[in-house]
Amino acid sequence: MLDPARSYDLIGDVHGCAQTLEHLLDTLGYRVQAGVWRHPERIALFLGDIIDRGPRIREALHIVHDMVMAGQAFCIMGNHEFNALGWSTPAPPDTGKQFVREHTPRHARLLGETLAQFEGHPGDWHDFLNWFYELPLFIDAERFRLVHACWDASLIEPLRSAHGDGRVDQAFVQASAVPGSFASAVFDRLLRGTDMRLPHGMTLTGGDGLTRASFRTKFWEDNPQTYGDVVFQPDALPERVAKRPLSDTEKSALLRYGVDEPLLFVGHYWRSGVPAPIRPNLACLDYSAVLYGKLVAYRLDQETRIDPNKFVWVDVKRPEISQ
Repeated sequence: MLDPARSYDLIGDVHGCAQTLEHLLDTLGYRVQAGVWRHPERIALFLGDIIDRGPRIREALHIVHDMVMAGQAFCIMGNHEFNALGWSTPAPPDTGKQFVREHTPRHARLLGETLAQFEGHPGDWHDFLNWFYELPLFIDAERFRLVHACWDASLIEPLRSAHGDGRVDQAFVQASAVPGSFASAVFDRLLRGTDMRLPHGMTLTGGDGLTRASFRTKFWEDNPQTYGDVVFQPDALPERVAKRPLSDTEKSALLRYGVDEPLLFVGHYWRSGVPAPIRPNLACLDYSAVLYGKLVAYRLDQETRIDPNKFVWVDVKRPEISQ
């Protein structure tokens, strides 16, 4: 799909912050020509999660969609685009569900801002849902890779065999409604990442107000010893949990993306602080734009290790949220 000899601008989770996206594109040297943001030499690569939470979701989708259609960008699927598909897709009859993603209050809350902003534009929303099927779950350009949350070769290789370009169809989305299915594992791992259950039935309420019985984990740590060594999320673990030793079983279940593998770029994880590589071959570009953080890009040329000096970002101003 991608020419590895080209230069690319990889952009993290937009979440409806359209004004900030325009500011970032302008900073990167893109200009609007014939109604589309274009760069004379570079192509933008979006890491998914264009929708939900922010104030200008519809506008953000139009910007990204129009760039993709004009050959000025590629975009992969994020978990929020998949959630939208699941919300609108009937579940198989034998699952006992009405929709792939059940219409619970929690799920309604996550998608609510998007549905509200499209309430007066049902045709537009229908078209974007169809377009979401055009978003691949991963891109492998050989010297670099893109996935929204986690690269798991044990799932990507069989997925590639069945869906060579990484794009799936409605039947695949419907199959994900079956717990334990291959489709369910693909969406959960690639778009949500790896996680671990909290001990003794504990739950934690995060900064987003949602209560969870598990926490997100690193998928690259070489020799972790405690829960604190593998946690990877904005919300810290309680100290007693962070110090808890990992069992041999827990260690063996952890995924490890090796330091000798191609460059990998992900979004999803709500990072903060100054954008920087996680490892020489791994970077997360989600810096919590919709929570007054940063909308971050990485300017990828021909380097084989991620250069800390090639991150570009704009701070999200509060008027983006409040207007």
